[in-house]
Amino acid sequence: MVSVAPPGPRCPAAHPDDPTPCTGPVAVTVLDAEGAGADGCEHHGARLLASLDRGRVYALPDAPDGAAIRTFTAADGTRPFCWLDGPRIDPSQLSNAETRRARHRR
Repeated sequence: MVSVAPPGPRCPAAHPDDPTPCTGPVAVTVLDAEGAGADGCEHHGARLLASLDRGRVYALPDAPDGAAIRTFTAADGTRPFCWLDGPRIDPSQLSNAETRRARHRR
């Protein structure tokens, strides 16, 4: 699969294979379980956070009010590596919200 990047620069949290553009200013830092991280717009921050195990999100000092909680909430309903095609049946491939719903149905 060939990746086509949108025109113009994107935030550091945008995965190279994710074709979506940034949807606002760099507003959050997303950290993985080891403390490595990337700054990003809320959109790409949510996609990155959804793809991490035990990731965390923090608003940058000049971020709009609520940026971190919006990013966290969006990540909850976003599937890991959501830009990849293919069937999603393994729990690790589902969003946190989908996994919670599946547990409640049992």
